[in-house]
Amino acid sequence: MPFSGFADEAFTFYEGLQADNSKTYWTAHKETYERHVREPLTELCAELEEEFGPAKLFRPYRDVRFSKDKTPYKTHQGGHTRHGFYIQIDADGLMVAGGMYAPTPEQLRDYRAAVGSDAFGKELEAIVDDLRAAGLEIAGDRLKTRPRGTPPDHPRLDLLRHRSLYAHEGWPADPWMGTREVVTRVRDSWRRLRPLVEWGDQHIGPPGLTR
Repeated sequence: MPFSGFADEAFTFYEGLQADNSKTYWTAHKETYERHVREPLTELCAELEEEFGPAKLFRPYRDVRFSKDKTPYKTHQGGHTRHGFYIQIDADGLMVAGGMYAPTPEQLRDYRAAVGSDAFGKELEAIVDDLRAAGLEIAGDRLKTRPRGTPPDHPRLDLLRHRSLYAHEGWPADPWMGTREVVTRVRDSWRRLRPLVEWGDQHIGPPGLTR
């Protein structure tokens, strides 16, 4: 079916899950999750597939084996393409992102080598500056100091500190979320993010996201 928007039930579902993250709540509202969260998000990703590639949705269950937080369910539903485009819905609204999320040690080494070179590093710097100018936020895990062996006056020290690097933007759960305007906004955002995603593909390979 073609995507027609996210109903209010999608956002109220996550409001309820934030208040009561329990199997009892999940079981009672699983049909709401399937109908108003997972199904429309799947339809949205299908409409964007021709341009950005197929997307996979993450499982709604948290891995609590090594976490002090034992709440069993994620309070958002995310999906990603192989090349690093990301989308997420939660109680607050919708968020999209793109970039380098969880690099392997080899990818991180390649990233720093590329950033350290004048040609490729300046290219990334320009991409990041353009995204900031367009209103997107630059985020990612960063070292507090500098990578070993990096001069303190390196012109791209800020980028070299990143252990992950992505840009994102989002929108609150306003009435237009229930319309096909969502398709246009997500498509436009992913297009803005494409230079960052393609830079990562070229220099370090696709991100290592797991489902």
